[in-house]
Amino acid sequence: TGIATFGSSCDLNSLQQVEIGSNTFIYAADNSRLGVIPAERNRQPVQLREISSWMPKATVAIEDRRFFEHNGVDAEGIARALWKNVSAGQVVEGGSTITQQLVRNLYIGRERTVERKLKEACLALKLDNAWAKNRILATYMNQVYYGNLAYGIEAAAQTYFSKPASTLILPEAALLAGLPQAPSNYEPFRQQQIAKNRRNQVLRAMLTHGDIDRAQYDWARSRGLGLKAGKLYKEIREPDFFGFVRDQLIAEYGAGTVRSGGLKVYTTIDPRFQRAAQTAIRETLYEPDDPAAGVISINPKNGAIRAMTAVIPGNTKNQFNLLSQGRRQSGSTFKTFVLAAAVEQGINPATTSYLSAPFYYRPDPNGNCEDGSWWCPETYGRDYTGWTTIERATLRSDNTVYAQLTLDVTPEKVAEMARKLGVRSPLEVGGAVVPSIGLGAMDVSPLDMASAYATLAAGGIYSEPMAIRKVILPDGEDTRAGWGKPKRKRVVSDGVAYTVTRILEQNIDYGTGVAADYGHPAAGKTGTTEEWSDAWFCGYTPRLGTTVWVGYPRAKIPMTSVHGISVTGGSFPAQIWRLFMSSAIGQLEPESFPEPKDWPEWTTFERGQYARSFGDYDDGDSDHGAPTTETTKTTATAPSKTVPDAPPASRPLPKPPPPTTAPPPPPTTAPPPPT
Repeated sequence: TGIATFGSSCDLNSLQQVEIGSNTFIYAADNSRLGVIPAERNRQPVQLREISSWMPKATVAIEDRRFFEHNGVDAEGIARALWKNVSAGQVVEGGSTITQQLVRNLYIGRERTVERKLKEACLALKLDNAWAKNRILATYMNQVYYGNLAYGIEAAAQTYFSKPASTLILPEAALLAGLPQAPSNYEPFRQQQIAKNRRNQVLRAMLTHGDIDRAQYDWARSRGLGLKAGKLYKEIREPDFFGFVRDQLIAEYGAGTVRSGGLKVYTTIDPRFQRAAQTAIRETLYEPDDPAAGVISINPKNGAIRAMTAVIPGNTKNQFNLLSQGRRQSGSTFKTFVLAAAVEQGINPATTSYLSAPFYYRPDPNGNCEDGSWWCPETYGRDYTGWTTIERATLRSDNTVYAQLTLDVTPEKVAEMARKLGVRSPLEVGGAVVPSIGLGAMDVSPLDMASAYATLAAGGIYSEPMAIRKVILPDGEDTRAGWGKPKRKRVVSDGVAYTVTRILEQNIDYGTGVAADYGHPAAGKTGTTEEWSDAWFCGYTPRLGTTVWVGYPRAKIPMTSVHGISVTGGSFPAQIWRLFMSSAIGQLEPESFPEPKDWPEWTTFERGQYARSFGDYDDGDSDHGAPTTETTKTTATAPSKTVPDAPPASRPLPKPPPPTTAPPPPPTTAPPPPT
């Protein structure tokens, strides 16, 4: 029975290889390396042709000089090693062949028993018969431990010399070849003289074996160790995006596979765009106590994330991805979704008017503004324009008008539009949508906003944000997961998207976003939140949708004195957006937004609680009463305050129509596109 058991254990086909694991490498869109997700043991297998020719020679000379002559077990070598070890009174030479060591590493581990030694010898004989010598040697060099968590020659070359194994020179190869026998004893970084002696011992073996001549031996022996500690397995470029990709990989494959599965991951990030974003931030916010800023940019045509980076002054080791994990109030950038919801309902923003005046939303008649039971939005500087169209109110980012429009459209429809366009953060409080959603009171991520605005840039076609182009597994490319295949669907008509875009283009031309103007057709919206704790600019062109956020990550700290000003969306965020877009795509030919095929159809406006339109000119009272019971049901809690955006200082706004003059009624359908 024992013989039968031993016989079955000496069957190569019945044994599973011991899993060592390999690092996962992540690459940018230009195939430059972003970083490594390390296994518990660093390992990066390579072909024999990718290893310096000195390395196999040095390995054979010191480990198994008769490697190419024996059949996997070397009786002569065992006898020689035994004699040397007895003579020296210590182990100075191993008796195992390279093939036996490989069998030990691959199949049976390192337990010290007679049965294990017999099994090792038996398997070595069979492996030598089944595999070519070069395959055995290459596999051994890819498996053996060289110390400092480096398994395999490529990891060793990177760990000790910061170079690939293909470029190792003679003294470097000799040093590495001497390590596997006792990696801790010969550790080059801490035991340099001992490591040098061991290297010279390898060189002497190579000279004796005829691999090098005397001149080569003398030259190599005279060299220092030339160590250069590698950063390949520790250094990560673009940590925000890197972490985002790592999380997606773990969600798909599991943490164990990602950490040791030897994946090669090719992403969508453009290093040039990353540099442009970082430069734009640092040129704008350069003081040590300045707030942080983040930029995320998406290709509207396929959802590919082209830039994702944050700069936190004084902090280079932030482990939290502000752009995908951070959620803050978005301020007036959320008004874009109110506008889109209104247009989708057939409300013409050019001819539907609201009263710009102090506004009080009073779900509780006995409440007040101070205790938060009423919602009392204000305009920037408390300046009001009287009756004004939605379009002109957008250019002024008028909170009082958009508060009324949100209630008329209904907060639920605003939330629905935001979700359709790409916002994935929760938009409810206690299971209900609050009216202040229209002024950006809900916490969302910069990724949410960039994705949603990119949908408008694409004419109403949503593309799921895409960070990974392809993944190469050890056995080939993974086509099952769908990496690199855009997931797109139309969520609003191109006419709705175009109408919103046309107004947001004007916003950059002479609204609150003038600081973002970089000379190309572009649309965008500013946003500033309560106590100036967050400032945003969300904008887009047909080529790129980009969101900029500015604020302090650790808390909602008022930005009331940054470079001497209170930070609004139209200040630093818009400036960063302009600098980034100019650098990223400013050199390309300007591209206009295409006119739609499906123009909106304006309906006869079913008068809401607050709007007037089409000749309905009831004199408005600035102190609007409580909404109807139906509207009240949409309120879950008292809404938060939102800081209105500052109107532009550098360009005049178009004058609003006189309060006594009715806007002309619009056509029931939009004119056909010009030919």
